[in-house]
Amino acid sequence: MKTFWRQTGKLYRLSILSLLFFLLLAIVAPFAAPYNPDAVSMHEILQPSTTAHLLGTDALGRDILSRLIYGTRISVSFAAASALCTMLLGVTLGMVGGYFGGWIDKAIQFMTTMVQGLPGMSLMVAIAAIMPEGNFRLIVAVTLTSWAGISRIVRSEVLRIKKENYMEGIRCIGGSTLYILRKYVYPNVLPVILMLLTLRIGRSLLSASALSYLGLGVTPPTADWGVMINDARTYFRSFPLQIIAPGLAITLFCISINLVGDAWREYIGRDRAVDWERRQGNG
Repeated sequence: MKTFWRQTGKLYRLSILSLLFFLLLAIVAPFAAPYNPDAVSMHEILQPSTTAHLLGTDALGRDILSRLIYGTRISVSFAAASALCTMLLGVTLGMVGGYFGGWIDKAIQFMTTMVQGLPGMSLMVAIAAIMPEGNFRLIVAVTLTSWAGISRIVRSEVLRIKKENYMEGIRCIGGSTLYILRKYVYPNVLPVILMLLTLRIGRSLLSASALSYLGLGVTPPTADWGVMINDARTYFRSFPLQIIAPGLAITLFCISINLVGDAWREYIGRDRAVDWERRQGNG
C-alpha cells in the first residue's frame, strides 16, 4: 500500500483523501449532523443559508446540511452494496465460464450478450418498478443490469491466465480445479477485480441516485442524495442549494472513486510490465 501511495500523482492522492473524507463522514454522521435529518419544522420551511442552517432548509423545514451528511451514509452504503453484489455475480460467472469453457461458457456468454443488448437504464427502471416497494429492490435492479461487463472482463483475464505455462504443470501434478482456482486463478485476477470494484461503486451510486430520483430507489423520507434531488426539483430555481448540494456530493464522490480506480489501474499495469520484463530477462 505504501508503494501504491508513493507511485500515485498528486491528483490521485487528492482523490484518495476525498474518498476517505466521504467514508469518515458516513461513519460519524450521527455526531457530525447538527440536526435530525428527518425532523420536520413547518415554521422553518424553505429557509435560505443562515448561521443556524448553513445550507438552508427544504420544503418541510428539514436541515439540508444534516440530510446531506446522513445522505453520505445511505447513498454510499447502497452504492457499495450494489457494487459488491454486482461484482460477486459477474466475477463468479466470468471465472466459471473462462475456466471451464464448453457449453457452460457458451450459456454464460449468451446471457451476457442478452443483458448487454438491452438498454441498461430502461431495464433497471423496469425491474425496480415490478418489484415490491422497499430499499432492497434498488440493489437487485442495479445488480441484474450491471454484471455482464464485469463477467466479460474477468473471463478474458481467466483465459489469459489459463494460457500460462505453469498452469499446465499444476494440472499435470494433480492440482484439483478448486485448488487451481483458489491458489492461482483468483489471486491473479484479484487486482483487476479491485480496479473494477472502484469503478463499479461510482456507477452504482449514479444508478441508485437516478432510481431514487424517479421514486424507485431509497424510500422517502430517508436522507439520500437522489431523494434530496427529487425533493428539490420544485423549488430549485428559488432555492438552488437544495439541488446543488447533493448534486455536488454525487459528482465529487464519483470523480474521486473513479480517479482511485484509474490510479490502481496504472499501478497494476506497471507491475505487469515489470513482471514481463523479469520473465524476458530470465528467459
